[in-house]
Amino acid sequence: MNIPISSFIRTASSFNRVHAGRVARGFTLIELMIVLAVASVLLGTAVPAMTSTIKSVQLSSASNQLLAGLLLARSEAIKRNGRGVICKSADGATCTASGDWEQGWLVFHDADNDGSRDAGEAIVQQVEHLAGDLRVKGNLSVARYISYGADGGTRFASGGFQAGTITLCLRSANAGEARQIIVSSSGRPRVQKARVDDCA
Repeated sequence: MNIPISSFIRTASSFNRVHAGRVARGFTLIELMIVLAVASVLLGTAVPAMTSTIKSVQLSSASNQLLAGLLLARSEAIKRNGRGVICKSADGATCTASGDWEQGWLVFHDADNDGSRDAGEAIVQQVEHLAGDLRVKGNLSVARYISYGADGGTRFASGGFQAGTITLCLRSANAGEARQIIVSSSGRPRVQKARVDDCA
């Protein structure tokens, strides 16, 4: 089959007319540099905001977890008509006097009212070491344990009223955001936002 050469010429000429308006485009070096500059500015503002949000969520999550433990100890005391205690615990079985609350805690029924878990006393909840760089420190009156009586009020093992503040923050030598769990002598704990000068 013979195709005349004039047919090829007409086809090529028609193709050129159709695609004459289309020009291949790409990025120039200047355009690419502008895009990179804008992207770096956006990242520079977004990353610190995201980091701040993540830290705030960590603090809120940990403070809510500890608050739930306090409320559980209180409700167990009322339900059992006996003493309910939440204490620091490194092993999930016994209370400890050393370290801070980030190592974990126990909620238990304190049958002998001594503020410490003994063999045979029922464990209601065990919480293991908190992840991350959290620091959870109670002031002197709530440094070791918090004990609830059958009326839902807080009492030391000695019988005196107990109230205090537990501060949660992320380890840093700088000032930063924190949460405080305030336990009143009526036994009602509440969480509030706070700032600390440092979190050593």
